[in-house]
Amino acid sequence: MSAVLAIAAKDLRQRLRDRSAWVIVFLAPVLISALMALAFNDNDEFRANLGIVDLDRGPAATGLTQVLRSPELHGTVHVRSYDAESAARRAVDTGEVHAAIVVPEGFSQSLHGGGTEPVRVLDSVDYGLQAQLARAITESYVAQVNADRLSVATAVAAGAPRTDIPELAARAALLRLPEEVRTQGLPDDPLKVISYFGPSMGMFFVLFTIGFGARGYFIEQQQGTLDRIAAAPVGRGALLLGKSVSTFVYSLAGLATVTFVSWLAFDASWADPLGVAALSVAMAVCVVCLTALVISLVRTEQQAQGLASIVVFALVLLGGNFVFASGTTPAIRTLALFTPNGWALRGFTDLGTGVRGWDAVGAPLLGIAAFSLLVVAVTALLLRLRRTP
Repeated sequence: MSAVLAIAAKDLRQRLRDRSAWVIVFLAPVLISALMALAFNDNDEFRANLGIVDLDRGPAATGLTQVLRSPELHGTVHVRSYDAESAARRAVDTGEVHAAIVVPEGFSQSLHGGGTEPVRVLDSVDYGLQAQLARAITESYVAQVNADRLSVATAVAAGAPRTDIPELAARAALLRLPEEVRTQGLPDDPLKVISYFGPSMGMFFVLFTIGFGARGYFIEQQQGTLDRIAAAPVGRGALLLGKSVSTFVYSLAGLATVTFVSWLAFDASWADPLGVAALSVAMAVCVVCLTALVISLVRTEQQAQGLASIVVFALVLLGGNFVFASGTTPAIRTLALFTPNGWALRGFTDLGTGVRGWDAVGAPLLGIAAFSLLVVAVTALLLRLRRTP
């Protein structure tokens, strides 16, 4: 064990003397994560400025306005009233409001029977999310109005006098739909940009350790360092283990640095610190496995550097290190499940939205472990073929 630790310490000293290693693994991910946090302001709360045109002037239309101004939507929806549809259309086109709801004449009277024009939502391509909110509120309210209308019609069909329709309509307006859909599942705290891009950029740059480790191996081979170590009473297993330990410590230190600075300086948050540690350890182990794979595939320092670069950029492009997973296509989201960093980012996303324990990191850790075991198996096969005459 002393020989393993001595070899690991020697490799770490060599890497720490290299200024580029400090920049790539420790400084660059922190700086880029900070730029990401500044570029995407987490303090910008969602807000929808909605216009409403009440051409009905009846109680049902007034009820819709009251819903838009209800305490539940306070701070999210700001309502402006317009006298004509044309004025609301101009307001939407100029961006004065994000969307506008037009309540047609006769909307309240439709509760007593008869038809009317549909409630319309005027939207803009520039504010699709706010338009979806306006449509959702309107559709929910219209569904309630239709239920009230059906209640009145049922009562009349059952024998209630038509003279009682106004009173029945007033009572129906106090009713609510008996069945509702309410989403309930894992915690859904807002995901801060830095909580995603902090570990994302940390993994991106730590993956460059693959190239450092592979290049260092061939440089020492050319300089005869490996032969001198092999001539000493040190087994080949101790040599490989020592180099693996140095790569692991270096990678883990890089990931720990960027997550700690993201938390301390930029207010990144994850629900479970132990989950963050587990994902970081798993990724550091995976980097060790990938380094061994690159070494087994190439013969020279230049080949090691080239192959390592290909591996790194293939993983980060497929794994989603540059974009949120929700912003990619379904095909890319599927391909991300074949990368260790894609699984790790899924775990960090769950941790950043309030999920704790095994629910957050269980599947990602298993995914990273499966990838690492596959890499180890391929590496062992390649080394065995290399020794076969």
